[in-house]
Amino acid sequence: MSKRRKQFEKMVDKNKTYKLEEAVSILKKTPPAKFDETVELAFNLNADHKQSDQMVRGTVTLPHG
Repeated sequence: MSKRRKQFEKMVDKNKTYKLEEAVSILKKTPPAKFDETVELAFNLNADHKQSDQMVRGTVTLPHG
């Protein structure tokens, strides 16, 4: 395991669920990688895709993108 990975794992508790603001602040404090980094988010909306009134769609325009 790399030094950067070890340092990151010291900052994060794997068993804790973080709020979005807290998670972003932790990510900003981590040492940068030597490549373009990516962050993925997954949301559980508990929506039934078979019900037409519960369909969720949308678009987001990101800066620099």
